[in-house]
Amino acid sequence: MTLSGPVEVVGAGLLGTSIALACRRAGLEVLLTDTSVVNLRTASGLGAGRPRRPEDRPQLVVVAVPPDLLGETIAEALSRSDAVVTDVGSIKSRPLAEVLARVDPATSARYVGSHPMAGSERSGPLAATATLFDGRPWAVVRHPGSDPAAVDLVADLAQVCGAVVVELGPEEHDRAVARTSHLPHLAAVLVAGRLRDAPGRDLALSGQGVRDVTRIAASDPRLWEQIVSANSEAVLEVLGEVREQLDALLDAVRAGERETLRAVLTRGVEGTRAIPGKHGGPAVPVTSCFVAVSDTPGVLARLFADAGESGVNIEDVRIDHDPGRAGGLVELVVEERREAQLRESLESRGWVTHR
Repeated sequence: MTLSGPVEVVGAGLLGTSIALACRRAGLEVLLTDTSVVNLRTASGLGAGRPRRPEDRPQLVVVAVPPDLLGETIAEALSRSDAVVTDVGSIKSRPLAEVLARVDPATSARYVGSHPMAGSERSGPLAATATLFDGRPWAVVRHPGSDPAAVDLVADLAQVCGAVVVELGPEEHDRAVARTSHLPHLAAVLVAGRLRDAPGRDLALSGQGVRDVTRIAASDPRLWEQIVSANSEAVLEVLGEVREQLDALLDAVRAGERETLRAVLTRGVEGTRAIPGKHGGPAVPVTSCFVAVSDTPGVLARLFADAGESGVNIEDVRIDHDPGRAGGLVELVVEERREAQLRESLESRGWVTHR
């Protein structure tokens, strides 16, 4: 089954509006549903689609609502139309159980869960973009009764949105996201929480490292309390593993056991190397080239233009403002083997760099 539209998106927040924009980019008709008049008006104004009318007959319904509402909303979408229904929630087992309890097996065959591994600490339709899912993994989560044609249609949606399909079962999915998404978020929250009451003189020393670690902690707490609660069993398992490692780290620091400390630190390095590279391929060793910049209009445009002239692909960019002066550092992340080429090229154009 090929996705030809119309596609109905229920929930015009960050994910829902981004999916709608990606479908519109592909030339598909998109119908929007949301209990928030403001979100609906905003998403429509962004060109994400038009409000659904009672007579509309979507081919696919995408449910993009908070976790607590998933089961009920999916079942309602299945009951009011003959469309294939998917959702983009962070948890799959609990919503599936609720759906199977609400509809008959023939109806539930049209349901296939999914979960794009993309998002932002920002929320709402104004944070949406058609490119949010480009090159990102998108889990397609069939259940035992899923119609194979429905599975194909949901996989087609992921590909239309530019994502890379990964097929998983519901419990397998929930264990995976507990480790790769929910635990990192909670770790960021704990670190950020230690900063709340810190003295101003301590916070003045904040560098890019603390910003990198705590960035996702700024996400909506109301959404994340639903996510963690709905996936509590898998989250508790990985939190228990971290508690054991934290106890070992505490003992090592207290006793001055540098070998144990080095082993913990080395395990962290090995973990970062285990993360897949772009498009799911092998991780490529990267390093950073730091460039001093002034706080003046046009300086970043000039830097990026000069970096482009080097012929080196920039994998990531971070900007660290120096609170003590009118300037800062731009961190250009590149393949390790190309760093010297980039640095030499930039220095030949007058930039001050260091590793």
